[in-house]
Amino acid sequence: MQIAPSKRPFSPHRVPLPDMAVEAIGLSKTYGSTKEGAGKPALDNVNLAIPRGSRFGLLGPNGAGKSTFINILAGLVRKSSGTAHVWGTDIDSDHRRARAAIGVVPQELNIDPFFTPLELLDLHAGLYGVPPHERRSTEILAAVGLADKADAYARTLSGGMRRRLMVAKAMVHNPPVLVLDEPTAGVDVELRRKIWDYICELNEQGTTILLTTHYLEEAEELCDRIAIINHGQVVACDTTPALLARIDSKELAVTVDRDLDAIPDALAPYTVTLHHPRRLVIQYSPHQTPIGELLNAISATGLSILDLSTEETDLEDLFLHLTAPASDIDAASPS
Repeated sequence: MQIAPSKRPFSPHRVPLPDMAVEAIGLSKTYGSTKEGAGKPALDNVNLAIPRGSRFGLLGPNGAGKSTFINILAGLVRKSSGTAHVWGTDIDSDHRRARAAIGVVPQELNIDPFFTPLELLDLHAGLYGVPPHERRSTEILAAVGLADKADAYARTLSGGMRRRLMVAKAMVHNPPVLVLDEPTAGVDVELRRKIWDYICELNEQGTTILLTTHYLEEAEELCDRIAIINHGQVVACDTTPALLARIDSKELAVTVDRDLDAIPDALAPYTVTLHHPRRLVIQYSPHQTPIGELLNAISATGLSILDLSTEETDLEDLFLHLTAPASDIDAASPS
């Protein structure tokens, strides 16, 4: 179900459409002094551009700076330096319009249990200055599948319903940029799929999605662009396929027609392990070693292939590589 744009004069949809839904240049944030006397940097000269209409994933380990970045955009945290624009509006020079252009769905379920979903949405719309006759609370509840719970107390809703209500709250002022902070944390597989579908539907209607998640397969499936942040710095930012191509590694598993006691000499030039008397696993670089070359090498041993499978590099491999401590990377590097 589509949600029609608001017609109120302050609607961010009435400004010219920017190329970038969110843009940060040199954005930094240092929190107060520690016991040692030095401030703690949460963001360090972050440069990030999120194209309008994209599904953008912001990934990073706990404490990497993701929440600080989001809270600066939403006006909840003051930056130390740099600039940031939301929907073409500077968050400092016109903070009211910038905040109207963004909706944030936090990870925490901050819902008043004594309000009904309809009352909660009307209240939230009022906080954004949406006049009563222009509020779309009923329409939004229907869009997130809560129309039949409009007059039920929020405390009676299931965890999944509350998660959808959080999304509905963020949409009351029709923001062109929607931030989803761990939207599927703690939900079951079926509900997670429903939330994914709804995110895609919102994006197809023109809403730019900024997603943070610890479910890397979620980011890989949903996002067309991904940035990885670590220790307050952006360590990677590209399209999802381009990021996955950074680790040039695949795995070929082959089942042969007879038992082996050792790896055949013809396969010595390759990285091969014997996982089972009849199962060989070969690690290789697709750009350096065509798979046909591997199959020919196996054939040269006189073995027949009964079955084979390949495993691609996934986002988790890249994430772990980019966010691993330097000591771990050094230990994994060949001497």
